Amino acid sequence: MRKILIVGAGQAGLQLALGLQTQGYEVTVMSNRTADEIRGGRVMSTQMQFHTALQNERDIEVNFWESQTPKVEGLGVSVADPESVQGPGETQRAIDWLGRLDNYAQSVDQRVKMSGWMETFAQRGGQLVIHGAAVSDLDFFAKKYDLVLVAAGKGELVSMFERDAERSPYDAPQRALAVSYVNGLGPRPEHPDTEAVRCNLVPGVGELFVMPCLTTSGRCDILFWEGIPGGPLDVFQGIKDPNEQLAKTLELMEQFTPWEYARATKVELTDANGTLSGRYAPTVRKPVGRLPSGGAVLGVADVVVANDPITGQGSNSASKCAAAYLKSILERGDKPFDEEWMQQTFDRFWADVQHTTKWTNAMLAPPPEHVLNIIGAGGQLQPVADRFANGFNNPADFEEYLYDPAKAEAYLGSFAEG
Repeated sequence: MRKILIVGAGQAGLQLALGLQTQGYEVTVMSNRTADEIRGGRVMSTQMQFHTALQNERDIEVNFWESQTPKVEGLGVSVADPESVQGPGETQRAIDWLGRLDNYAQSVDQRVKMSGWMETFAQRGGQLVIHGAAVSDLDFFAKKYDLVLVAAGKGELVSMFERDAERSPYDAPQRALAVSYVNGLGPRPEHPDTEAVRCNLVPGVGELFVMPCLTTSGRCDILFWEGIPGGPLDVFQGIKDPNEQLAKTLELMEQFTPWEYARATKVELTDANGTLSGRYAPTVRKPVGRLPSGGAVLGVADVVVANDPITGQGSNSASKCAAAYLKSILERGDKPFDEEWMQQTFDRFWADVQHTTKWTNAMLAPPPEHVLNIIGAGGQLQPVADRFANGFNNPADFEEYLYDPAKAEAYLGSFAEG
């Protein structure tokens, strides 16, 4: 029986561990926190997952919360009128539409999912080690396992993986992030019966995302600001008190997205740990990490591909990485997990996630005219809105019509011909 060590107990690490477990592998997961500490700790992300990622969980039968979690059937885009943003009056919307998803999306608070998955892994006979790992620890463990995977995207371990400059156009954070989990948010009056992710774009300022979620106490909503560094949304860094962060979030909503603020006047935090803020530079890294003794370890998910959350792809990419790595490990059989295999395994993941990275990096920059034309057309042409919305599940589709001005023009022109 092949022995595998996975360092990190997030979406990718635990999904991969549970998948390998069902195939008879002897798996050890190393986490720096217990399940109870995760469940009672601070929120970790926004984790909206679309159909492909959800299906990966169904395939290994770990979609434990699917029936309880709000089913997100649409994705809305609103764009603030740039002139009203700078003007003295209330900010107005220049664009507002709702695209329908072909299959529903869902968000499960990672405190719920990761703690539940950890407990399931242990109950099924998996070895769970609660210990913060250093590079020296991995050097010791690498000799005892057939394969070591690093799925902990923060801290010392990431330094083992070299930045891939060709695939990392940014060397500094492109957004300041602030998340609040809340109860008491009212429905969007335009579509009161549709659960949807709402993407609010404020040109020159940043973005507000609003999305339904299942948290430790049941259904909630997430308010998520992404602010351009140095701009009016970049004000959360010194805030330690969760209620102060929520108050600032609402103040900015009233100023820049009053249509969202109108349904948020009675919200309160889900719990004292329901906020998160920070920033990081989006980075792609080389997949093979070198240990002091010369051994090699394989990086997983955001260890090797950390995109900005602006396109909501973090947990989706992690799920896709776990699924791709699972296939590669199973196909390898009894052959050694050497560095060539590690690179090929990452390449299999990159073939998919490269589209996510390209799209995410494009969304961080001011949109060119042809992209604005596509987004604007969503308000008049429902098929355009629907296609854009479903790109969140399959970012590769954006290659067909979004990046190239000629392709965008031809796509929009096809509706005029019809």
